[in-house]
Amino acid sequence: MSKEHSKIPNDWDRSGLPAWSFFNKEMFEAEKDLFFRRHWQLICHSNDIPNNGDFVTWDLIGERALVIRGADGKVRAFHNLCKHRGSRVLAAEAGTCRSAITCPFHGWTYNLDGTLRGAAQPSSLPSLDPVKYGLPLLEMDIWNGFIFVRFQPGPQPKPSKILKKFDSEVSQYELADLQASGDGFWTEEVNANWKCVRDVDNEGYHVPMAHPGLHDLFGKNYHDEPLEDGLSRSVGSFSSGLGRLWSVKNYKKLLRAKDTLDESHKKCWLYIGVFPNLVFGLYPDSVIFYQEYPIENGKTIQRGGNYKFSGEDREMRISRYLSMRIDRLTSKEDEQLIEWSWEAAFSSAYQGVTLSDLEYGVKSYHDTLRKYFPVLMGPEPELGKLMQTNERLLAEQG
Repeated sequence: MSKEHSKIPNDWDRSGLPAWSFFNKEMFEAEKDLFFRRHWQLICHSNDIPNNGDFVTWDLIGERALVIRGADGKVRAFHNLCKHRGSRVLAAEAGTCRSAITCPFHGWTYNLDGTLRGAAQPSSLPSLDPVKYGLPLLEMDIWNGFIFVRFQPGPQPKPSKILKKFDSEVSQYELADLQASGDGFWTEEVNANWKCVRDVDNEGYHVPMAHPGLHDLFGKNYHDEPLEDGLSRSVGSFSSGLGRLWSVKNYKKLLRAKDTLDESHKKCWLYIGVFPNLVFGLYPDSVIFYQEYPIENGKTIQRGGNYKFSGEDREMRISRYLSMRIDRLTSKEDEQLIEWSWEAAFSSAYQGVTLSDLEYGVKSYHDTLRKYFPVLMGPEPELGKLMQTNERLLAEQG
């Protein structure tokens, strides 16, 4: 496994995003629409819904997604929205429907394939076509068992096409066979703009100072590869020492790695980032994902899940517990850094940032944001003129 950094220019713009981009309301609304409605979002793994009738729901910026396995065993995705009055048809975050989905508002009933089975008191309604009045379909794609949806059409290719770049490397993890850990999905609320989460997560420069656990685990053996074609890759290879901290010391001592991994992957944590807001963590003992999404400007939800390998034994379960313990501490440490980054943009002394070569991943992410929003390269537009200005700049770029 190469530890070489991608080539970084000798002279590059180290200034980052302008302060106004973190609190401008028009910018925030435009980002919500493009990056969260019109880019692909990970919902769950297909083995989170292993049996017919199993489902997972997820709410995102006013959208409501429902992924369910039908009576035929096929996975489908819908808007969680009744065609009668718009009520959500399933209120739980996860569960099982035995044979049908019944809206809790008026009792309209849908088959597990989304078609309308019947409306309550049908004599009070005209004849309803079961497909036309079925649950509204969501665009869906599956990569190695992970289920993605997109609420509205957008510019991003399907995840299975984008992530094909990593298919060879990740094949040894046998991702399609992953099993739900039984812990469900975790969420944490962070008081910051969502981009602040990405800015902290897109570089490992802060690891030695801010993350004692990770630094104890990796030492100097951590490197980031900048975002390219919507994907980034980071690798933390285990240091040769025994470890000082309890979790790290015991993790290194007791680690039971998946036996299909090659020697380098048995001794590293591999991270794959997917623009705009998703990271996979592939560990020798388990696989995780985490993502962030806004609920309002200055309030962001971080969501994630943890998966065990098929056939997990006691030793691997202990390994997974220890890696998750290191991860939980790292996540809490990051929350403070994220919130401090958010606060900085409001200071009268804030004149932007000065990025290190070790933070080139932050720059590559900002460059991708600027590709969609060239308005970020200039001063804050007049009130009500942001999208008009951005459209003009996009047209000028051709």
